[in-house]
Amino acid sequence: MNTIMTLGEKAKQAEVIMRSMPTDKKNQALCCIADALLAHSDEILAANAIDLEDAVKAGMAPGLQDRLRLTQARLEDIAEGMRQVAALPDPIGEVMDSWTLDSGIDIRRVRVPMGVIGIIYESRPNVTPDAFSLCFKSGNVSFLRGGSDCIHSNIAMVQVMRQTLQQMDINPDVLILLEDTSRETVKEMMRANAYIDVLIPRGGAGLIKSVVETSTIPVIETGTGNCHIFVDESADIQMALDIITNAKTQRVGVCNAAESLLVHRNIADAFLPALAERLGEQVELRGDEIACGIAPVMKRATEEDWGTEYLDYILSVKIVDSVDEAIKHTNRYHTGHSDAIITSTNENADRFLNEIDSACVYANASTRFTDGFMFGFGAEIGISTQKLHARGPMGLKELTSYKYQLRGNGQVRK
Repeated sequence: MNTIMTLGEKAKQAEVIMRSMPTDKKNQALCCIADALLAHSDEILAANAIDLEDAVKAGMAPGLQDRLRLTQARLEDIAEGMRQVAALPDPIGEVMDSWTLDSGIDIRRVRVPMGVIGIIYESRPNVTPDAFSLCFKSGNVSFLRGGSDCIHSNIAMVQVMRQTLQQMDINPDVLILLEDTSRETVKEMMRANAYIDVLIPRGGAGLIKSVVETSTIPVIETGTGNCHIFVDESADIQMALDIITNAKTQRVGVCNAAESLLVHRNIADAFLPALAERLGEQVELRGDEIACGIAPVMKRATEEDWGTEYLDYILSVKIVDSVDEAIKHTNRYHTGHSDAIITSTNENADRFLNEIDSACVYANASTRFTDGFMFGFGAEIGISTQKLHARGPMGLKELTSYKYQLRGNGQVRK
């Protein structure tokens, strides 16, 4: 029996347990796992150091190394996220709607788990505990396949998590980690629709495209983030500089980092030199002809730059003549993830918020807030850029389905 079949059957057996697990037991388990991860932080960080060492040897870009890196502070954030998930209301069993038919049959639409959720992701070891906590609280089994570049980190964390589950008399197979990271095995996983109910890819455009095109399992697509910021002519320059610096440089290797900047022509002369001075040598600016003329430190952008998710210290800059042009350009080149306008004009803010077709649209705030933790979800399974079945940061309710429960007293259809 191959690896996927073996693990898939274990996951399906554990699914039965998850459907009826009481809320208080789920919450207690999450809090205990959070404590256990911190108690074993030395082993986890040592395993992560091996992954980082391998990443450096392989020439991984600094932004991607940052995504791979675990620290004590990041482990504490992961643990706090788990505790927040434990504190959230349990969606399972929620009566979403109810009514009575003319026949006297009572109908309730009730929220239920999806079943076994497969997640395929790259160099992001934080996804492992985040995904598990959300799947577990929403009554689902986690079937995880992380990238080979974070395998030591994932194994170390999953060992701690499964041991804690076992100590609490919970079947540890509610959490499955596929340790074989070969392409053949992951392709097999993408076709394991007999065991996995939904598949969620988290990573770069190549990974997501591969999963969407190969999978026979329903896919919730978490998209790449070519996030745009538009500096309107009425923008407060200091506010704009602060927001852009945060959105671009706080963490460059994440999907909610800013990649493209649009600047209204009427503010460009005052704003662009200040931007070049603020970002200094940290960020490479690639501008159109007008932007380069105002700030000669910029390199000349190409058409490809407008649609690129850099995940690096690079920012494209384009001059526009109006909010209409900014909206048109953004909707053409963005990835439907997160976009922002910086403006003092309510009318322009409202237009941008209403007309930009993205999962998250901001007025006068950084795109870095597109995050399940920041939205109060405790964690996130991913940020969906599609419109079915979920959109934006996906928390507990986005990992559920529903079923109809009908109660009668002997009715038959005539």
